[in-house]
Amino acid sequence: MICIAGYVLVAVGRVHQLFPIIGVIRPAALMGGLAILLFFSDRRQIRRLHHVIGPTTWFVVALLVWMTLSMTGAIVLSTSFDLVVGNFSKTFLMFLVIAASVRGIRDIERVAITYLVAATTYALVVLARFDLGEGEEWRLGDLYYYDANDFATFAVTAMPLALFVLHQGRAGYQRLLGAVALGVLTLAFVWTGSRGGFIALLAVVAFINSRYRAIPLRWRVGATALVAVVVLATASERYWTQMGSIMSESDYNRSDEAGRMQIWKRGVGYMLRFPVFGVGPDNFGAAEGRLSIFAEREQFGRGVRWNAAHNSYVQVGAELGVPGLVMFVCMLVSVFVALRRSAWQLAAGGSRTGPELTQAITASLTAFVVGAFFLSLAYSEILFTLMALAVALHKVANRPPIGAGAP
Repeated sequence: MICIAGYVLVAVGRVHQLFPIIGVIRPAALMGGLAILLFFSDRRQIRRLHHVIGPTTWFVVALLVWMTLSMTGAIVLSTSFDLVVGNFSKTFLMFLVIAASVRGIRDIERVAITYLVAATTYALVVLARFDLGEGEEWRLGDLYYYDANDFATFAVTAMPLALFVLHQGRAGYQRLLGAVALGVLTLAFVWTGSRGGFIALLAVVAFINSRYRAIPLRWRVGATALVAVVVLATASERYWTQMGSIMSESDYNRSDEAGRMQIWKRGVGYMLRFPVFGVGPDNFGAAEGRLSIFAEREQFGRGVRWNAAHNSYVQVGAELGVPGLVMFVCMLVSVFVALRRSAWQLAAGGSRTGPELTQAITASLTAFVVGAFFLSLAYSEILFTLMALAVALHKVANRPPIGAGAP
């Protein structure tokens, strides 16, 4: 579990990029490798892989297999190979290891708190090292690994976990962590100026106040009020102007050829042109540069921008074809179904922490699903770490564990 916590801090929180001295020991490979080695050497029944085999896991397996098959028709094979073999295969292994390693609710809680610490640490470093300026510098830009929009969604996925720690913390310092984390994440979120992140935040606030019923309403309203106070106290006039342009017909995302909606239309076109295997994993940019209607500009010495999809669903559809998109959507649906069933089963079993933690992770995944509509995060560690926690909860709910990690 220590190695899993280290992996979450590195793979999701990118602490080795925040503090480069940590990167000297290659912490992602070290923590991930040790976690995998220790897991497969542990013969305890509670840590057998068959306990996490279910619809969500099968869809993740199917997605990996389809990504591998899609490499055969990739526009740039080396790019797809790097993603599938060099990155996603490791993400897949850690998804299994995280889900299968937990022994009970307490272990899941520990990993969730580590996720929160990772997001809060990232936010603190961003607030300490980056400054906002005038004009075009009114918001954050490229950060460490994530850009401002990516980080906004990452921050919102961590906020429900902050509320969980604030309410469920077993000691004063844990409740303090929850309150500080919620405030810091909200402040850093405002600095990003992300419109997609703002929509994700609204979705999470709606979920927490209508569906997060495992804690009293006063706690939910209080947390919402804290977030609202921080936003209102720190957001600039330019921030609200930016948020007000979300539905504007004149916004560049609607009219410009490099705007999101124009890119999405071209992405759907790539999917329809290559409906079975798509253009290849991580090849959306290559499709923009070589297949789009603008690609011929290179013949006249004009550069063509290799745009990202800026939408995880368009990204998967274009890169993996219609079957890949169906698998991806079914994977997301299955994880929400599993969480809903887990909440019922844990509540029926008398668990006090389980239902609340289940709803917190549901809120976090809701933030991702909404935020990912504006970001290319289909294969990210953020998603698969949260899904691993959801699968682990389903495992615990269906097979009450015995051991040090039990409630």
